[in-house]
Amino acid sequence: MAQAVRKLYNLGSSSSPISHLIYNKHKANSQGLYALSPWGKSIRCHFSVGNFQAGSSASSDTSEDGAGLCHQEFQRWQNGGGAFHKSACIDPTALIETGAIVHPKSVVGAYVRIGSGTVIGPSVTVGQLTKIGYNVALSNCSIGDSCVIHNGVCIGQDGFGFLVDEKGNILKKPQLLDARVGNHVEIGANTCIDRGSWRDTVIGDHSKIDNLVQIGHNVVVGKSCMLCGQVGIAGSVTSGLLLLAVSPRISKNLGIMAASLLFQLVSGEDKLLHNLGHQRKGLIKSCEMI
Repeated sequence: MAQAVRKLYNLGSSSSPISHLIYNKHKANSQGLYALSPWGKSIRCHFSVGNFQAGSSASSDTSEDGAGLCHQEFQRWQNGGGAFHKSACIDPTALIETGAIVHPKSVVGAYVRIGSGTVIGPSVTVGQLTKIGYNVALSNCSIGDSCVIHNGVCIGQDGFGFLVDEKGNILKKPQLLDARVGNHVEIGANTCIDRGSWRDTVIGDHSKIDNLVQIGHNVVVGKSCMLCGQVGIAGSVTSGLLLLAVSPRISKNLGIMAASLLFQLVSGEDKLLHNLGHQRKGLIKSCEMI
C-alpha cells in the first residue's frame, strides 16, 4: 500500500491534485497528533493571559457554558501543571494542580490554590488567598477572598425550578443568575449551592457551612451564619445575621438538652450539683493537706 501511494506521489507534480491531497492529509494528521498532546506547548504567563480576541477565527467559544470550545486554546499552567484557557486572567502566584482546568474569561486572584480535578467554569471569579480542594465544580459564581472550599463542592449549578403548563407538562424554569460567596467563607465537602433564578444566591462574609449542605436557588444567607451538616435550605429563603441552622436529628438532640437544663433549673437540681461540686473540691483539698 505504501509503495502504491509513493508511486502516485511521484507521478504527480507539486501542483497536481494527487500531491496536494497527500500533502494536506499529512499536514492534518500532524496537527491532529499535536492537538492530542496532553499539555501542548508550555508557556510562561503573566496576570493578563493571552491576547484573546472574540472575533478570532481560531476561537470556537460558541456557548456560555463552554460547550464547543477548541481544545487547542487550552494551555498548561506553569505553576502546578493544570490547564487554562488563553482568555482566562490568572495571577502568576496562583497554583493550579495537574488535572484542574480554568475555563474562558475566568479570573483567579493572587495565591489561590486549586486542587486536582477541579473545574473553574467560564467567567467565574475566585478571590485572592482562597483554597479550593479536589473535584470542586464552580460555575456561574464568584468566590470572595480568603475562602476555603473543601472537596466535592458544587456551586452555581441550576436550581430545582419548574412550572406546569396548561397541558399538565412539567417544564424547566430558566435559572440564569449567579451565586455569590463572600469573604472568609468556609464550605464543607460535597455541599451544593444553586445559582439564582430571580435574584442571586448569596452567602455572606465569615459564614461557615458544614459538609453535605444543600442551599437552594435565590437563598440569601447573612454574615457570620453557621449551617451544620445535612441542613437543607429551600429556595428564596432569606436569613439575617448569626443564623445557626442544624439538621432535624441535631435539633432533636438540642431540644432534649434544653429540656434537661430547664428541668434542672425548675427542680433545683442545678443547685444540688453545684453544692456537691464544692464539697468534692473541699475534700480533695483536705486530702492534699494531710
